Amino acid sequence: MKTRTTRALQCSAPLVAAGLLLTACGSSGGSGSGEQAGSTSFEGRGPITYVAGKDASGVVQKVIDGWNKLHPTEKVTFVQLPTDADSQRQQMIQNAETKSDAYTVLSLDVVWTSEFAAHQWIERLPEQQFPLRNMLKPVVDTAKYRGGLYAVPASSDGGLLYYRTDLLKKAGITKPPTTWSEMTADCAKVKRLPEAKGMSCYAGQFQKYEGLTVNFAEAVDSAGGVVTDANGKPDVDTPQARQGLEFLAGAVKDGTIPREAVTYQEEDSRQAFQSGKVIFLRNWPYVYALAEKSKMAGKFTVAPLPGLNGPGSSSLGGHNLALSSFAKNRATALDFMRFFSSEDSASTFLKDASLAPPYAKLYDDASLVKQYPYLPDLKQSILHAVPRPRVVQYGDATSAIQQEAYAALTGSKSSTQALKDLQNDLQKYTAQ
Repeated sequence: MKTRTTRALQCSAPLVAAGLLLTACGSSGGSGSGEQAGSTSFEGRGPITYVAGKDASGVVQKVIDGWNKLHPTEKVTFVQLPTDADSQRQQMIQNAETKSDAYTVLSLDVVWTSEFAAHQWIERLPEQQFPLRNMLKPVVDTAKYRGGLYAVPASSDGGLLYYRTDLLKKAGITKPPTTWSEMTADCAKVKRLPEAKGMSCYAGQFQKYEGLTVNFAEAVDSAGGVVTDANGKPDVDTPQARQGLEFLAGAVKDGTIPREAVTYQEEDSRQAFQSGKVIFLRNWPYVYALAEKSKMAGKFTVAPLPGLNGPGSSSLGGHNLALSSFAKNRATALDFMRFFSSEDSASTFLKDASLAPPYAKLYDDASLVKQYPYLPDLKQSILHAVPRPRVVQYGDATSAIQQEAYAALTGSKSSTQALKDLQNDLQKYTAQ
């Protein structure tokens, strides 16, 4: 994003993702990035708000109701923002820039944590008060900035391949595809079935929004490329990146990906899969519980994402809880964050909404694996997930990725030209 304060404009150090370790100017206030959590006051009790994207599962309100029943004088109001991540981020930033206390606890996409910390929009938290040792390390890393804890993992996320087991079995296919070519070959066999008449092969999230950044990055990573290298420098003008983008663009062109999928966000693609429009779907774990409650129950399962020459790579997703720097009733907020991010709450979100838990032991619980057979695949997806672009100004970088990837998918640019242009754009937002 464009820097939004005079102080931020004076900073020029690197932002490195998987929690995007952004080095910024030191703070002049007690809540700044350079201060210890102990210097921040966590006092005041009373009503607070929890701010997150719209909850399709209904489970968030259920968990909040549990808190409210136990804390009648410290009730939490659930403020639901739009479903798309870009709009959520924009509204949270607008609230922070006006220094409003309307938002208390924020549900941040994992790639926003350090950005919000660097701009002093969220507070550093007392690390010892949260059971971080029991969580998956890549998930915890997303909540840290300059060695301090600025958020608490509430859920993680890894991309999964949903597929129609009933149709694959009827077509004589005994295992899910591990490569893109296997997936397209499997599609061709399935589409010969009378039951698959009119179906398309594959869908993801290809509208011009954050989901496209995720799908683009996964395609590049799954072809052996990178969006940014280990030093945070863009490296998309490569043969590997072209193979990744060309897989998506070529699939739209030849109909493997339905043309209407360039309008899909998460919910659109879920509905397409549940209504029988596509055989394979890339989406997050939350889809599992919803699909099991639909007419698709018993007809699907999940597998790791396919790649060019073998299993692909997921982008690391998930949400962290952060405390607004402008919030009141901070003692209540801290208690609520512990409650909402607890192992019990994570178990509820897993069981009722198939959200990926941050706690390692839940993935290895035999009773849970029996009930949710995708857990081993999901754990591996998270442990081997690749952070999104390692750039200083993430908002600008993700907008550039969306612009160029969308141009390639819709045919207004070749993949080669789109990546050349993207390389030039990303260099503007990368630390030197």
